[in-house]
Amino acid sequence: MSHKPSRRDVLKTTSAAAIAGAIALPKTSSASSSTSAEGFEAPLILPQGIPKGDKIRFAAIGIGGKGSSDTADAANAGVLVAFAEVDSNTRSDGVKKYPGATAFADYRMMLDRMGKDIDAVTVSTPDHNHAAASAMAMRMGKHVFCQKPLTRTVYEARRLAQLARQHKVATQMGNQGTARDDLRNAAAFLKSGGLGAVKEVHCWTDRCGGWWPQGVPRPERKSIPRNVDWEVWLGPAPFRDYANGYHPFAWRGWWDFGSGALGDIGCHQMNLPYMALDLRDPIAIQAQTSGNNRESFPNWSIVTYEFSELRGRAPLKLYWYDGGKRPSPDLVPSWKYTPNGSIFVCEKGILYTESEYGFNAKLGSGDPVPPMEFEHSPGHFQEWVEAIKGGKPARSNMPEYSGPLTEMVVLGNLAVWADGPRLEWDARRLQVKGTKEFDSLIRPAYREGWSL
Repeated sequence: MSHKPSRRDVLKTTSAAAIAGAIALPKTSSASSSTSAEGFEAPLILPQGIPKGDKIRFAAIGIGGKGSSDTADAANAGVLVAFAEVDSNTRSDGVKKYPGATAFADYRMMLDRMGKDIDAVTVSTPDHNHAAASAMAMRMGKHVFCQKPLTRTVYEARRLAQLARQHKVATQMGNQGTARDDLRNAAAFLKSGGLGAVKEVHCWTDRCGGWWPQGVPRPERKSIPRNVDWEVWLGPAPFRDYANGYHPFAWRGWWDFGSGALGDIGCHQMNLPYMALDLRDPIAIQAQTSGNNRESFPNWSIVTYEFSELRGRAPLKLYWYDGGKRPSPDLVPSWKYTPNGSIFVCEKGILYTESEYGFNAKLGSGDPVPPMEFEHSPGHFQEWVEAIKGGKPARSNMPEYSGPLTEMVVLGNLAVWADGPRLEWDARRLQVKGTKEFDSLIRPAYREGWSL
């Protein structure tokens, strides 16, 4: 491997300001002039892949939390040559677990110094860092696996999909339910018209609830812990002082860092509806909430998405519920609603599921969904690995699937922010019709030293 820095050098925590001038960071490009639906028509063309017999050289960005399993998956599928982690305690644990990998605090330094030694990158950071990290890696020709939600905002999702196609890299989002047989079977049944046209979809989750706080003011400033590189953790987000409740988990409830319950579970919960019904580019969104203090997400929200006819699929509405809200029990009177689930109201009956992953899909009668023909997955992460090696794209690749899925999911947060009015959506221009009020939420400004 070429020009590896010494472990002593790179284990030191390095602030973003100290290296911003030393690393060539990509410039932000403008949004596509075409809608996402139009932009994903051409088949993906990927390179020949890793030479047969060669091991894929992985790097991981974020190895704590969900990143621990993503990093382990990468190490098992090839060789882990490097990882970046802002928490020095977690980083030290990583050094012990992966002694052959070079450790960094800042992923930009890792990619800059070791880019020639890296084939593929996993991104398992808080939501606000997903886009910048994934974009930098793809611009360097690296294959990218990024945890859900793919991005925090709509523009970021559109841009990552464009970059993945432009640079011909294998990509995937970490919505693992995509690979499940039961989800794929239910999607095939709905797509076949077994229950006629779908009129409504209802999806709900128990988040935020006791998972993390929402509807609360910004916490009191605290001293930055010695083990956390706060500048790098903030990444492209607006600067704010450190406080308890950001690192390592509760960031999900803050507008600047996370995407609330909708972003956290939506890419799982709306996965079956999206696969079955191609729910891209809503024409309007609207929400009721417990109130928005512009710091953290509301305690609960109910979001309505409106979709027009698409390629023979009838127009329909999707309703999202979080924070303990549920659809009417009259939809499936004989069933006790689970903490997470979905209901499809169709012309000829009801289909419902019992979890965010589409488990145990059943008809309104309680009978299981009949078996259908569908393509089986070798495993979610394995789909990406095979794509890197020259196989076909993973199902949840960014241009064709996870990009437009994420656009749809996080678009609902514009309605949550507005809290009341119906917003008409122009997917081609990525703009709420008739106003620029939401532009900064659609396409956020990044701090100096970070770019898309």
